[in-house]
Amino acid sequence: MKLEIVQYGDPVLRAKGKRIDKIDDRIRELAVNMIETMHAANGVGLAAQQIGEPIQVTVLDVSQVEDRPTTMKLNGTEIDPKIAMPLVLINPEVDLGSETEMGTEGCLSFPEITGEISRAKSIFLRGQDLNSNSIEIETTGFLARAIQHEVDHLNGILFIDRMSSATKIGLSSRLKRLQKETQRGMKHRQRAVAETTL
Repeated sequence: MKLEIVQYGDPVLRAKGKRIDKIDDRIRELAVNMIETMHAANGVGLAAQQIGEPIQVTVLDVSQVEDRPTTMKLNGTEIDPKIAMPLVLINPEVDLGSETEMGTEGCLSFPEITGEISRAKSIFLRGQDLNSNSIEIETTGFLARAIQHEVDHLNGILFIDRMSSATKIGLSSRLKRLQKETQRGMKHRQRAVAETTL
């Protein structure tokens, strides 16, 4: 089932996700719906906050990205990242490599807004999969960048927080407009709900 993607201005995007203690059918169904939503929006990642759930779940799929290479080790074994996609990460914790690089990023919660963001070139991640198995991922390149972006979301950090001041100033009017549109839409939905529950 395709879910609605929350846009900038909704306070849930600033919420730190709660740790998931039990991976049950609700979490599995949520992950499946998040993957469908991400694919329908032509995204490469989606965090639970972006569909209004402040919990520690994110999904990724970089298999269609040809021009930004990735290397990946899953539980110590080097694999083709494409065969691991889509990836569901639960309660992920990330250690960042020391080397950084700039790269262009966008976000499904910020339609048509992109910016150059500095990220670690390589990361080491510990987390769980949908079967409650512990997983470890070592990755470089585009997947490393995408995971950092999504794990930021799980901690209430947005990619605009990592932009340079000059970039943020250049985008400020578009960001304010998006924030206002989102808040107007939220008020409209609240009114509609109030009217239907009378």
